Amino acid sequence: MDSEKAQLKQQLIQLLSAFETGTKVDLRTQVLSLLPVWDTLKELGTSLLPADMAKSARDRILLYLRQYPCQIISHKEIMIIAGISEWARRVRELRVEYGWAIMSGTTAREMQDAGERVNILDCSEMKPEDYILINEHQDRDAAYRWNVANEIRKSSGGTKAHILEYLRRNVGNPVSGEELRYVANNTTEWARRVRELRTEYG
Repeated sequence: MDSEKAQLKQQLIQLLSAFETGTKVDLRTQVLSLLPVWDTLKELGTSLLPADMAKSARDRILLYLRQYPCQIISHKEIMIIAGISEWARRVRELRVEYGWAIMSGTTAREMQDAGERVNILDCSEMKPEDYILINEHQDRDAAYRWNVANEIRKSSGGTKAHILEYLRRNVGNPVSGEELRYVANNTTEWARRVRELRTEYG
């Protein structure tokens, strides 16, 4: 494993050393010469985790997030450890299909703007494409709830009605901000509507 990383590191150094700069070098030539650099960097990133523990990009992302729970993780970190361009879809699969409580910076910011707390975490420094694993326990009922959320999202009615219907369908069960944001069709005022339902409508 270490020898593989060392080999990839040396290969990356050689590729970067051969990269030509200057006004006389054609732009496309420069771009094409960076492609193997990018490919090698992705290989190096995916080699950081043991292959027997993380065989797929989704496994690598989950393992990485679980090693750093309740910490803000940049999308660039996830991109490197995943080694694929469709890393965002894998994050969504982990949340929707596999029930991992992964919150995006966008959702965290909208909750804080509406005066809501994100557990006991301070997410004020999160950027939209940052992520945070807010709970280390897998929610195995999440896939069912996301199907319900999808059904409500496609139904008629406004943001507040959709949120209230989703909460009624999950009485006594915790739901995440990501789920409520999805039900509200990703409208920015979803967190405010949740607060109104609690404070103004009882």
